[in-house]
Amino acid sequence: MMEQFLASDLSDVEEAVRKAAAAEVLPRFRQLADHEVLRKNGPHDLVTVADRLAEEHLTASLTALLPGSAVVGEEAVHADPSLLVALSGDAPVWIVDPVDGTRQFVHGDPGFACLVALAHRGEVLASWTYAPALDLMAVARRGQGARLDGEPLAAGSPAPGAVLQVAISHYDFTTDEQKRALAGLTTDGVAPRPCGSAGLEYLAVARGALDAVAFSWENAWDHAAGLLLVAEAGGASATVAGEPFRIAGGNALPFTAARDEATARHILSLLATAG
Repeated sequence: MMEQFLASDLSDVEEAVRKAAAAEVLPRFRQLADHEVLRKNGPHDLVTVADRLAEEHLTASLTALLPGSAVVGEEAVHADPSLLVALSGDAPVWIVDPVDGTRQFVHGDPGFACLVALAHRGEVLASWTYAPALDLMAVARRGQGARLDGEPLAAGSPAPGAVLQVAISHYDFTTDEQKRALAGLTTDGVAPRPCGSAGLEYLAVARGALDAVAFSWENAWDHAAGLLLVAEAGGASATVAGEPFRIAGGNALPFTAARDEATARHILSLLATAG
């Protein structure tokens, strides 16, 4: 079943992502009532009714497309952390962030995305990064490249001697220890800035509009789609230990994804020095 599914064009998945956003997210963009926005783990960690309903919509549609598959979604895992075990299991698993960049969504900023990745036995095989308010759809398939609105993506390389533009974990979401770990990027030749939607930052790397990201957290729903997108656009990624990022967790942090291997190595060397 899995092999047959991957051999298809997977356009049904893209349609499911678009439908979930059209039904549950876009109608609430800039229309949220106060009672539809809640806080989870802190004042900056928001969730809305759109997050929950879009994830429920995607869970139903994606498992119908691939019977026997599991779903690891941000909101479901918040309610039941035991669901994370599916990332290490034998069944295909959909990794879902229904509204990546909830803070942007809540404040009426169009820089949010719906992220979906399909993984099997720890390997991400396909991903969809959809920014509904910007009408952008990026799709990646392992070994088959990455496309944005149907056009091939190529990350390229930074210009020689150029200051590297790097999006890093947002200060509002980092501990003092994590800030220290990222401090190595505050140096000549690098211009770090707080990230917005992780999914859209990965897309910026994949299209060559951003040189790298450096993140200090490992939630699979934030990273699985984007890491495959960058890889299939010709980029590179690794943890501070020089290892591939594992979607099931247990990574040495921080980690980076960059436009090319040389940039990734440079960012990791700065992170390792700070650590």
